[in-house]
Amino acid sequence: MNRLRVLFLGGTGVLSAACVREFLAWDVDLTVLTRGRTHLRPLPEGVRSLTADVRDDPATRAVLGDETFDVVVNFIGYTPEDVRADVARFGGRTGQYVFISTGSVYARPAPSLPIVESSARRNNGFEYPTQKLRCEEVLEQAYRYEDFPVTIVRAAHVYDEMVIPNLAGWTTVARWRAGKPVVVHGDGTSLWNLLHARDFARGLAGLIVNGRGVGESVHITSDELLTWDEIHFSLARAAGVEPRIVHRSSEDIGRVIAWMGPVLGEDFRHSVIYDNSKIKRLVPEFSPRVPFTQGAREILEWFDADPSRQRVDGDVDAAFDRLVGDRDG
Repeated sequence: MNRLRVLFLGGTGVLSAACVREFLAWDVDLTVLTRGRTHLRPLPEGVRSLTADVRDDPATRAVLGDETFDVVVNFIGYTPEDVRADVARFGGRTGQYVFISTGSVYARPAPSLPIVESSARRNNGFEYPTQKLRCEEVLEQAYRYEDFPVTIVRAAHVYDEMVIPNLAGWTTVARWRAGKPVVVHGDGTSLWNLLHARDFARGLAGLIVNGRGVGESVHITSDELLTWDEIHFSLARAAGVEPRIVHRSSEDIGRVIAWMGPVLGEDFRHSVIYDNSKIKRLVPEFSPRVPFTQGAREILEWFDADPSRQRVDGDVDAAFDRLVGDRDG
């Protein structure tokens, strides 16, 4: 039996790097197309690597030649123009095109919980999910009217050991270790979804290798419900510190740290609970295995292994001081 021929567009990011490792374990014929610039998550042995900027259509066509693939997975599609180019490039050359989208395309606040794949989607007020939603609309049209074999996969908040899954990043841990409090939006009780990249990769590999999902949209998310305070508590325990927290409204934080405002106000402040019955129906063996308590330990081990990784954002640090000072006053 011929090995499944899979092409990844992107392969060194949080999601895609984990998927590269997982797909190799499934013994597929994997080709990865990147710009060749990222070395934080290098491609492992056994991966066929091609180099081109996927947004440079002539260069991409040149390196791909006339090859065909059973599956193409786009981890880096961001604008409608990106996916229109893929429809033109891969129409008739793949049996399945998988677009990695985001759970942030679902309406916030959700009209009802849990969120299912048919739940309302809308522009949520900031650029990233807005562009992803427009990409989905282009691809849905291509599936309906051009017979383009699309599967839309929506990830929620995926992390690996190199990512602290909040907006402040390492600054959070540095402040705690310096005896200073960290600012958390709202009252810390809104529910959030974190999924380790290894678990996302298992779900995606099962979906693709099992040959399921053409014409479908499916989210791959965690069953673990966490409040934002619980997320911070797990990070603090892994760091061996007391989790000193000051709560401020999303609006207050956004006034002091402008770039955080849209993400907090339009996304993080709202509780999200996902129904994972669809991915489990399509991939019966799928079940997330990495609770965030374990994920937090892996994160701190990675950052503590090399102090050069421990980068404090001075602007965020100073802004947190102002936000804490305003509350204290």
